[in-house]
Amino acid sequence: MALWQRSHRADRRALPLADRHYNRQKVGSPQYVPPGRCLCLLTPAADALWVTSYPKAEYVKHAWAGAWVNSLFRNESTTRASDLIRAAVRETQTVWVPPPLGLVSFVDPQHVPGVRRHGILIFGYCYLKAGFSHVGFTRGGLWVWQLLPSQMEPVEEPIAWS
Repeated sequence: MALWQRSHRADRRALPLADRHYNRQKVGSPQYVPPGRCLCLLTPAADALWVTSYPKAEYVKHAWAGAWVNSLFRNESTTRASDLIRAAVRETQTVWVPPPLGLVSFVDPQHVPGVRRHGILIFGYCYLKAGFSHVGFTRGGLWVWQLLPSQMEPVEEPIAWS
């Protein structure tokens, strides 16, 4: 069984998860995705939600302009987060060819519990387990996790959409 089903930016089944995510701009709003291109994924039980945003580089203010952005990930399921992340990346690759900067995710240590490994407190540990690399911090102190195209698991037939 597939971990994810394709959804859309105003899927009512996904709204409770989106409303509980820490970066939610307007709780209760019918849409939960930033403007622009996106891929929304929801588990069949509606207990995990993933959004890959693909903003136009000229509208991005962070150092990874041109990358896909995991703008929302909420897992309330019993499935390991790293497994969901890997499956979401594979699904994203069936929609778009990965850009040179790959996929980035920003994790706020004020809202996500850290995991201590080898004496180091890591925020966004599930991304590390999914193959991402910690590549720095935003000016606002968010942890930045990146998965380059060369680190992505290959998919059978990627489809390039604009």
